[in-house]
Amino acid sequence: MPSVATDALLDPKNDYVFKRLFGEAPALLVSLINDLRPDLPEIHAVEILNPGINAAELRGKYIILDVLARDAQGHTYNVEIQVRRYGAWGARALYYLARMLAQQLEQGEDYAHLRAAVAIHLLDFDLFTATPAQHTQALWRFEMRDERQPSVTLGNRLQLNLIELKKADRLGLGSDPLSAWVTFFEHWREEQTMAAIEHAPIQEALSRVRQLSADEEARRLAFVRERALHDEVSLLKEAHEEGREEGREEGERLGMRKGRLEAAQDTARNLITLDVLSDGQIAQATGLSVAQVEALRPATPS
Repeated sequence: MPSVATDALLDPKNDYVFKRLFGEAPALLVSLINDLRPDLPEIHAVEILNPGINAAELRGKYIILDVLARDAQGHTYNVEIQVRRYGAWGARALYYLARMLAQQLEQGEDYAHLRAAVAIHLLDFDLFTATPAQHTQALWRFEMRDERQPSVTLGNRLQLNLIELKKADRLGLGSDPLSAWVTFFEHWREEQTMAAIEHAPIQEALSRVRQLSADEEARRLAFVRERALHDEVSLLKEAHEEGREEGREEGERLGMRKGRLEAAQDTARNLITLDVLSDGQIAQATGLSVAQVEALRPATPS
Protein backbone atom coordinates (compact mmCIF):
# COMPACT_ATOMS: atom_id res chain seq x y z
CA MET A 1 0.00 0.00 0.00
CA PRO A 2 1.47 3.42 -0.95
CA SER A 3 2.36 5.74 1.89
CA VAL A 4 0.40 8.96 2.37
CA ALA A 5 1.92 12.27 3.39
CA THR A 6 0.75 13.47 6.80
CA ASP A 7 -0.78 16.63 5.34
CA ALA A 8 -2.79 14.50 2.89
CA LEU A 9 -4.47 12.33 5.52
CA LEU A 10 -8.25 12.31 5.48
CA ASP A 11 -9.99 14.12 8.31
CA PRO A 12 -11.51 11.68 10.86
CA LYS A 13 -14.08 14.41 11.64
CA ASN A 14 -15.52 13.99 8.15
CA ASP A 15 -18.51 11.82 9.06
CA TYR A 16 -17.93 9.53 6.05
CA VAL A 17 -14.39 8.85 7.28
CA PHE A 18 -15.65 8.55 10.88
CA LYS A 19 -18.18 5.91 9.89
CA ARG A 20 -15.63 3.97 7.88
CA LEU A 21 -13.20 4.07 10.84
CA PHE A 22 -15.59 2.79 13.49
CA GLY A 23 -18.44 1.22 11.54
CA GLU A 24 -16.07 -1.28 9.93
CA ALA A 25 -14.04 -1.99 13.09
CA PRO A 26 -16.27 -3.10 15.98
CA ALA A 27 -13.33 -3.63 18.35
CA LEU A 28 -12.14 -0.07 17.75
CA LEU A 29 -15.67 1.22 18.38
CA VAL A 30 -15.73 -0.70 21.68
CA SER A 31 -12.51 1.05 22.72
CA LEU A 32 -13.94 4.45 21.79
CA ILE A 33 -17.16 3.85 23.76
CA ASN A 34 -15.30 2.58 26.82
CA ASP A 35 -12.82 5.46 26.76
CA LEU A 36 -15.50 8.12 26.39
CA ARG A 37 -17.57 6.63 29.24
CA PRO A 38 -14.80 5.61 31.67
CA ASP A 39 -16.95 5.58 34.83
CA LEU A 40 -19.50 3.10 33.46
CA PRO A 41 -19.21 -0.69 33.12
CA GLU A 42 -16.96 -1.75 30.26
CA ILE A 43 -18.45 -3.37 27.21
CA HIS A 44 -16.49 -6.10 25.42
CA ALA A 45 -18.12 -6.47 22.02
CA VAL A 46 -20.70 -4.79 19.83
CA GLU A 47 -22.69 -5.59 16.74
CA ILE A 48 -22.74 -2.79 14.18
CA LEU A 49 -26.37 -2.26 13.20
CA ASN A 50 -25.84 0.06 10.21
CA PRO A 51 -22.49 -0.86 8.64
CA GLY A 52 -23.33 0.29 5.11
CA ILE A 53 -23.22 3.77 3.64
CA ASN A 54 -25.89 4.72 1.12
CA ALA A 55 -24.37 6.73 -1.72
CA ALA A 56 -27.34 9.11 -1.62
CA GLU A 57 -26.53 9.94 2.00
CA LEU A 58 -23.17 11.38 1.01
CA ARG A 59 -24.86 14.16 -0.95
CA GLY A 60 -27.87 14.52 1.34
CA LYS A 61 -28.58 17.76 3.17
CA TYR A 62 -28.93 17.76 6.94
CA ILE A 63 -27.87 14.09 7.16
CA ILE A 64 -25.30 12.89 9.66
CA LEU A 65 -23.57 9.55 9.09
CA ASP A 66 -23.69 7.89 12.49
CA VAL A 67 -22.71 4.47 13.81
CA LEU A 68 -25.40 2.40 15.51
CA ALA A 69 -24.32 -0.57 17.63
CA ARG A 70 -25.65 -3.02 20.21
CA ASP A 71 -23.65 -4.74 22.93
CA ALA A 72 -24.08 -8.25 24.34
CA GLN A 73 -26.51 -7.02 27.03
CA GLY A 74 -28.75 -5.39 24.44
CA HIS A 75 -27.78 -1.78 25.16
CA THR A 76 -27.77 0.33 22.00
CA TYR A 77 -25.32 3.08 21.06
CA ASN A 78 -25.51 5.99 18.65
CA VAL A 79 -21.99 7.34 18.08
CA GLU A 80 -21.43 10.26 15.75
CA ILE A 81 -19.29 13.28 14.98
CA GLN A 82 -20.69 16.70 14.13
CA VAL A 83 -18.75 19.61 12.70
CA ARG A 84 -21.58 22.12 12.28
CA ARG A 85 -24.06 23.63 14.67
CA TYR A 86 -27.66 24.32 13.72
CA GLY A 87 -30.74 25.44 15.58
CA ALA A 88 -32.59 22.12 15.83
CA TRP A 89 -29.55 20.16 17.00
CA GLY A 90 -30.83 19.48 20.52
CA ALA A 91 -34.29 18.44 19.34
CA ARG A 92 -32.80 16.06 16.78
CA ALA A 93 -30.50 14.45 19.35
CA LEU A 94 -33.38 13.87 21.78
CA TYR A 95 -35.66 12.53 19.06
CA TYR A 96 -33.21 9.89 17.86
CA LEU A 97 -32.30 8.90 21.41
CA ALA A 98 -35.96 8.42 22.36
CA ARG A 99 -36.59 6.48 19.14
CA MET A 100 -33.67 4.16 19.93
CA LEU A 101 -35.28 3.37 23.27
CA ALA A 102 -38.82 2.95 21.90
CA GLN A 103 -37.79 0.61 19.07
CA GLN A 104 -36.34 -1.99 21.44
CA LEU A 105 -39.64 -3.57 22.53
CA GLU A 106 -41.86 -5.73 20.38
CA GLN A 107 -45.62 -5.48 20.86
CA GLY A 108 -46.64 -6.97 24.21
CA GLU A 109 -43.11 -7.09 25.67
CA ASP A 110 -42.59 -6.03 29.27
CA TYR A 111 -40.95 -2.65 29.98
CA ALA A 112 -38.50 -4.45 32.25
CA HIS A 113 -36.81 -5.68 29.07
CA LEU A 114 -35.74 -2.16 28.14
CA ARG A 115 -31.99 -1.68 27.84
CA ALA A 116 -30.07 1.57 27.77
CA ALA A 117 -30.11 3.84 24.73
CA VAL A 118 -26.81 5.70 24.80
CA ALA A 119 -25.81 8.54 22.49
CA ILE A 120 -22.18 9.66 22.28
CA HIS A 121 -21.79 12.80 20.21
CA LEU A 122 -18.41 14.33 19.43
CA LEU A 123 -18.92 18.01 18.61
CA ASP A 124 -16.26 19.98 16.78
CA PHE A 125 -17.71 23.26 18.04
CA ASP A 126 -18.50 24.87 21.39
CA LEU A 127 -22.13 24.19 22.24
CA PHE A 128 -22.43 25.60 25.76
CA THR A 129 -20.99 29.09 26.19
CA ALA A 130 -23.67 31.10 27.99
CA THR A 131 -21.95 31.31 31.40
CA PRO A 132 -18.33 31.34 32.64
CA ALA A 133 -18.86 27.91 34.21
CA GLN A 134 -19.86 26.47 30.82
CA HIS A 135 -16.57 27.64 29.36
CA THR A 136 -14.70 25.37 31.79
CA GLN A 137 -16.64 22.16 31.06
CA ALA A 138 -16.37 20.17 27.85
CA LEU A 139 -17.81 16.78 28.86
CA TRP A 140 -21.55 16.53 29.45
CA ARG A 141 -23.92 13.71 30.32
CA PHE A 142 -27.69 14.14 30.29
CA GLU A 143 -29.91 11.61 32.04
CA MET A 144 -33.36 11.53 33.63
CA ARG A 145 -32.82 13.28 36.96
CA ASP A 146 -34.87 15.45 39.28
CA GLU A 147 -34.20 19.17 38.87
CA ARG A 148 -33.94 19.93 42.61
CA GLN A 149 -32.37 16.67 43.75
CA PRO A 150 -30.10 15.36 40.98
CA SER A 151 -29.25 12.29 43.05
CA VAL A 152 -32.85 11.13 42.50
CA THR A 153 -32.82 9.51 39.09
CA LEU A 154 -34.92 7.29 36.84
CA GLY A 155 -31.77 5.46 35.81
CA ASN A 156 -29.55 5.88 32.77
CA ARG A 157 -31.58 4.05 30.16
CA LEU A 158 -31.75 7.36 28.31
CA GLN A 159 -28.29 8.88 28.19
CA LEU A 160 -26.82 11.60 26.01
CA ASN A 161 -23.06 12.11 26.24
CA LEU A 162 -21.48 15.16 24.60
CA ILE A 163 -17.81 15.96 24.14
CA GLU A 164 -16.99 19.46 22.87
CA LEU A 165 -13.72 18.62 21.15
CA LYS A 166 -12.28 22.08 20.63
CA LYS A 167 -13.10 23.16 24.17
CA ALA A 168 -11.76 19.91 25.62
CA ASP A 169 -8.53 20.41 23.68
CA ARG A 170 -8.16 23.98 24.96
CA LEU A 171 -8.82 22.92 28.55
CA GLY A 172 -6.29 20.07 28.40
CA LEU A 173 -8.10 17.24 30.10
CA GLY A 174 -4.97 15.32 31.10
CA SER A 175 -3.29 12.18 29.80
CA ASP A 176 -6.15 9.68 30.10
CA PRO A 177 -7.56 7.77 27.09
CA LEU A 178 -10.41 10.25 26.67
CA SER A 179 -7.90 13.07 26.29
CA ALA A 180 -5.97 10.96 23.80
CA TRP A 181 -9.07 10.67 21.61
CA VAL A 182 -9.59 14.43 21.79
CA THR A 183 -5.99 14.88 20.61
CA PHE A 184 -6.54 12.39 17.80
CA PHE A 185 -9.59 14.19 16.42
CA GLU A 186 -8.04 17.66 16.74
CA HIS A 187 -4.39 16.95 15.81
CA TRP A 188 -4.41 13.85 13.60
CA ARG A 189 -2.06 15.48 11.08
CA GLU A 190 0.59 16.47 13.64
CA GLU A 191 3.04 13.60 13.35
CA GLN A 192 5.06 14.26 16.50
CA THR A 193 1.95 14.81 18.63
CA MET A 194 0.37 11.58 17.43
CA ALA A 195 3.60 9.58 17.86
CA ALA A 196 3.69 10.57 21.52
CA ILE A 197 0.33 8.90 22.22
CA GLU A 198 0.85 5.39 23.55
CA HIS A 199 -2.82 4.39 23.77
CA ALA A 200 -3.06 1.46 21.34
CA PRO A 201 -6.59 2.17 19.98
CA ILE A 202 -5.44 5.65 18.92
CA GLN A 203 -2.58 4.19 16.92
CA GLU A 204 -4.98 1.67 15.36
CA ALA A 205 -7.35 4.50 14.42
CA LEU A 206 -4.49 6.47 12.90
CA SER A 207 -3.40 3.41 10.94
CA ARG A 208 -6.93 3.02 9.58
CA VAL A 209 -6.96 6.71 8.59
CA ARG A 210 -3.74 6.11 6.64
CA GLN A 211 -5.27 3.10 4.90
CA LEU A 212 -8.38 5.03 3.91
CA SER A 213 -6.28 7.99 2.77
CA ALA A 214 -4.36 5.70 0.40
CA ASP A 215 -7.61 4.42 -1.14
CA GLU A 216 -8.56 6.48 -4.20
CA GLU A 217 -12.27 5.66 -3.94
CA ALA A 218 -12.37 6.49 -0.23
CA ARG A 219 -10.70 9.83 -0.94
CA ARG A 220 -13.23 10.57 -3.66
CA LEU A 221 -16.20 9.75 -1.44
CA ALA A 222 -14.76 11.74 1.44
CA PHE A 223 -14.48 14.71 -0.92
CA VAL A 224 -18.08 14.20 -2.10
CA ARG A 225 -19.20 14.26 1.51
CA GLU A 226 -17.10 17.32 2.35
CA ARG A 227 -18.47 19.18 -0.66
CA ALA A 228 -22.05 18.34 0.33
CA LEU A 229 -21.45 19.73 3.82
CA HIS A 230 -19.91 22.91 2.39
CA ASP A 231 -22.87 23.26 0.02
CA GLU A 232 -25.23 22.87 2.98
CA VAL A 233 -23.45 25.63 4.90
CA SER A 234 -23.52 27.87 1.82
CA LEU A 235 -27.24 27.29 1.31
CA LEU A 236 -27.96 28.12 4.94
CA LYS A 237 -25.84 31.26 4.68
CA GLU A 238 -27.52 32.33 1.45
CA ALA A 239 -30.96 31.74 2.93
CA HIS A 240 -29.98 33.81 5.96
CA GLU A 241 -28.65 36.64 3.77
CA GLU A 242 -31.73 36.53 1.54
CA GLY A 243 -33.92 36.70 4.62
CA ARG A 244 -32.00 39.72 5.89
CA GLU A 245 -32.20 41.42 2.48
CA GLU A 246 -35.91 40.72 2.15
CA GLY A 247 -36.42 42.05 5.65
CA ARG A 248 -34.48 45.22 4.80
CA GLU A 249 -36.44 45.75 1.58
CA GLU A 250 -39.72 45.13 3.34
CA GLY A 251 -38.69 47.61 6.01
CA GLU A 252 -37.96 50.20 3.33
CA ARG A 253 -41.32 49.51 1.69
CA LEU A 254 -43.06 49.85 5.02
CA GLY A 255 -41.16 53.07 5.66
CA MET A 256 -42.22 54.48 2.30
CA ARG A 257 -45.82 53.47 2.87
CA LYS A 258 -45.69 55.01 6.34
CA GLY A 259 -44.27 58.24 4.87
CA ARG A 260 -46.98 58.40 2.21
CA LEU A 261 -49.66 57.71 4.80
CA GLU A 262 -48.39 60.45 7.12
CA ALA A 263 -48.26 62.92 4.21
CA ALA A 264 -51.84 62.03 3.21
CA GLN A 265 -53.00 62.44 6.80
CA ASP A 266 -51.37 65.88 7.04
CA THR A 267 -53.10 66.94 3.82
CA ALA A 268 -56.43 65.63 5.10
CA ARG A 269 -56.06 67.53 8.38
CA ASN A 270 -55.43 70.75 6.44
CA LEU A 271 -58.49 70.17 4.29
CA ILE A 272 -60.58 69.40 7.38
CA THR A 273 -59.42 72.71 8.90
CA LEU A 274 -60.62 74.58 5.77
CA ASP A 275 -64.06 73.02 6.33
CA VAL A 276 -65.11 73.23 2.69
CA LEU A 277 -64.99 69.54 1.59
CA SER A 278 -66.91 66.53 2.73
CA ASP A 279 -65.13 63.49 4.17
CA GLY A 280 -65.78 61.64 0.93
CA GLN A 281 -64.18 64.41 -1.14
CA ILE A 282 -61.16 64.59 1.20
CA ALA A 283 -60.78 60.81 0.96
CA GLN A 284 -60.83 61.01 -2.81
CA ALA A 285 -58.27 63.80 -2.83
CA THR A 286 -55.80 62.15 -0.44
CA GLY A 287 -56.23 58.45 -1.18
CA LEU A 288 -57.38 57.77 2.38
CA SER A 289 -60.56 55.91 3.22
CA VAL A 290 -63.60 57.80 4.53
CA ALA A 291 -63.13 56.05 7.88
CA GLN A 292 -59.52 57.26 8.06
CA VAL A 293 -60.63 60.82 7.34
CA GLU A 294 -63.34 60.62 9.98
CA ALA A 295 -60.80 59.42 12.52
CA LEU A 296 -58.68 62.54 11.88
CA ARG A 297 -61.48 64.97 12.73
CA PRO A 298 -61.23 66.54 16.15
CA ALA A 299 -63.66 65.10 18.68
CA THR A 300 -66.87 67.12 18.89
CA PRO A 301 -67.33 68.61 22.38
CA SER A 302 -70.28 67.02 24.19
